[in-house]
Amino acid sequence: MMISVSSDMDEPVARLLVAELRRRGHEVREHGALRSGADPQWAVCSEAAARDVAEGRSDQAVVCCWTGTGASIAANKVPGVRAALCTDAATAEGARRWNDANVLALSLRLTSAPVLTEILGAWFAAEPSQDPEDVQNVARVGRLDAARNVS
Repeated sequence: MMISVSSDMDEPVARLLVAELRRRGHEVREHGALRSGADPQWAVCSEAAARDVAEGRSDQAVVCCWTGTGASIAANKVPGVRAALCTDAATAEGARRWNDANVLALSLRLTSAPVLTEILGAWFAAEPSQDPEDVQNVARVGRLDAARNVS
């Protein structure tokens, strides 16, 4: 699977994220402070990773900033992206299952190495729910994107 990763700071947890994704067999496309010469601003690099997903260059993305909030906000402005800020494995599993999230947002401040491993394990193990109510909710979010683009 191709995973785009962005971080506005070259922090150890961001480097660990890239290494862990590769260890799990994923290809990684780096943005922001993780790529030499790239713009490290959280809004810029998070948008770039999210666009990779929306435009089919990546299957999923992980966006990072100090709190994770800015990265998730920027990613969610890209139509077709459902970014979820996750601080634990249960939230990551739920985001994939019930929300069909395709972008994981992480806090560089809060995410330790063990928690990162747990979050990634839950994220990649979960499958989007096929429950009709969950499918309807995800479809409604898609319609919100479409309505925003018409205005």
